[in-house]
Amino acid sequence: MFPISSALLDALVLALVDQEETYGYKITQEIQDAVKVSESTLYPVLRRLQKNGALETFDLAYLGRNRRYYRITALGQAMLVQYRKDWVEHKSQIEKILGKEQES
Repeated sequence: MFPISSALLDALVLALVDQEETYGYKITQEIQDAVKVSESTLYPVLRRLQKNGALETFDLAYLGRNRRYYRITALGQAMLVQYRKDWVEHKSQIEKILGKEQES
């Protein structure tokens, strides 16, 4: 497995929250389905993105208690656009090397 950078985690979180307003546990589960990362790693990412203005939170009652939901902001959407452009470029550059088949 390749290590996951903080920028890639930010991009993954923003992409998920861009799809729907959702709560932290669901975000962590969906990311863990794709990459190996601990739940304790993801909550600081959510807090950082909120502090930076890319995400905002709101609480909704769920089974008698409040659940914190996240929604993407205009700044977060702009960041996501840039992350997606960067990802396409990065993937293309890496594919030039890793995508080559070894000749036997």
